[in-house]
Amino acid sequence: MNLEFPIRYIDPVFRPPSEAESLILPVTNGCSWNRCTYCEMYTAPQKKFGLREEAETLDAIRRCGEQLGTQVQRVFLGDGDAMALSTRRLMTVLTAIKAHLPKVRRISTYCLPRNVRNKSVAELTELRAAGLSLAYVGAESGDDTVLQNVHKGETFETTRDALDKLGAAGIARSVMLLNGLGGRVLSRQHAEYSARLANATQPEFLATLVVSFPQGEDRFRTAFPAWEPLDQHGLFVEMEMFLQALDLTRTVFRSDHASNWLVLKGVLGAEKDRLLQQVRSAIAQPDGARLRPAWARGL
Repeated sequence: MNLEFPIRYIDPVFRPPSEAESLILPVTNGCSWNRCTYCEMYTAPQKKFGLREEAETLDAIRRCGEQLGTQVQRVFLGDGDAMALSTRRLMTVLTAIKAHLPKVRRISTYCLPRNVRNKSVAELTELRAAGLSLAYVGAESGDDTVLQNVHKGETFETTRDALDKLGAAGIARSVMLLNGLGGRVLSRQHAEYSARLANATQPEFLATLVVSFPQGEDRFRTAFPAWEPLDQHGLFVEMEMFLQALDLTRTVFRSDHASNWLVLKGVLGAEKDRLLQQVRSAIAQPDGARLRPAWARGL
């Protein structure tokens, strides 16, 4: 018997690498900010931002329950920022997931700091109790100059405030930073202030990607004309500065996205020295380091 899949997707669909086994449930289309000049994810015309109709979302959840039953254990709320929905609408979605997909143990979402501002810690705690357990926050940098140059629409303080509120509510935070985003001139302050942001908020998860432009750099350079890209050596030096400045208690760290030349994995701060040694070895002897080949980066 052929059954139509219960969820209507609008391509392209994006998700964090760690959500590979999750059911992707769009509750919005596109990104509610969508002005960051380094980001190409939601620039296609069909990805114009909008809220998915609540009735459609609830029907999709019900039908997923009927067709997939107890197979679904993780749900990722798409597209770019489900937190743009009101607390009431999010609670309705989370309640429906619990009712129709009873084996779900983790619900996660991308999260822009700006969309946490209008939600109190009490509201976020309510969402956590209803099942929202993980938020992927694209901080990109902790340096205000870098953030302004890439039209992020956030500052060190607004990002810290959002991360603190999520943490206070018991929602785990996976913070993403972009290696190389400040270019040559702003590399040191980008590294040091990004570490300062992580130190101030102590996220449960921390990841770095290398800034890249598969569709070209024109859009990015229009806003940041002085930007000069870091070469492989420069990226490693910036990573060393970043790791050296980190003072974390227990944060799972990953620098293993396809964009990264050097794969780094560990728990900070327990494995800080080992990770620093890996980076320093790559700086001193790149030919002897186990680097990802250029073709495998797929950029």
